[in-house]
Amino acid sequence: MSEPVFELENTGYSYMDGLVALDNISLQVMPGERVVILGVNGSGKSTLIKIMDGLYFPTTGECRAFGVALTERQFRNEEFAFSFRRKVGLLFQDPDVQLFSPTVWNEVAFAPLQLGLPEREIKERVEDALETLGIQHLKERAPYQLSEGEKKKVALASLLSLDPQVWLMDEPTANLDPRTQGWVIDFLLSLADRGKTLVLAIHELEVAQIVAQRIYVLGEDHRMAAQGSPDEILGNNDLLARANLIHVHRHFHGGDVHRHPHVHKHDHHG
Repeated sequence: MSEPVFELENTGYSYMDGLVALDNISLQVMPGERVVILGVNGSGKSTLIKIMDGLYFPTTGECRAFGVALTERQFRNEEFAFSFRRKVGLLFQDPDVQLFSPTVWNEVAFAPLQLGLPEREIKERVEDALETLGIQHLKERAPYQLSEGEKKKVALASLLSLDPQVWLMDEPTANLDPRTQGWVIDFLLSLADRGKTLVLAIHELEVAQIVAQRIYVLGEDHRMAAQGSPDEILGNNDLLARANLIHVHRHFHGGDVHRHPHVHKHDHHG
């Protein structure tokens, strides 16, 4: 049996002011798996993704990647840090946090440059990524001048040029128009077809239904509320209501009260 890409055991995280972001989280991600972490605003899913990327470190418990515990000390080992950053890419929820280069071309070339690749390969990777994302025409533009959808595509292209084994994504479809959202979902499925491991922190049930092979649900108490297949999780309205991912809407028909679950369509962060 292959080794898990990520394995979290009783992982917790508290901020300096004592605010608890995660409480006793255990989960596993296998190579090539499509995992969705489902939760609403403030449930801790963004923090969880950052722990898996080695940006935050657990205050309790442990997070292992490729069998190695992710700790500050481990990342001081340059060889390990380089290898990890080569294998694991993170898409931030807000592209403005991720994009910092003067042009789209520079942005997409940044990761291959850090790998010390030959100039010809860097050029090929950048051009392939721009073409795949359909943004060749933006290559001389400054990222800050772009629309939200274009920024998201540039951020995805900057990861694609790195070509990591593992894609960690925080709300990859948030704040996008329906056409761009559909395009991003198709892109994610194309990564899965290439054997990439996908971990998505999202709140959108429709996206989870399409993308996920396994779903972990974070509750508003920052603990694991459930895990299971998409059918098991998304078919459980009581669970989704408790996790505040749907609400039950009451209305009247001839004196009778009917209750129907409704998906939350508004955007969440966290």
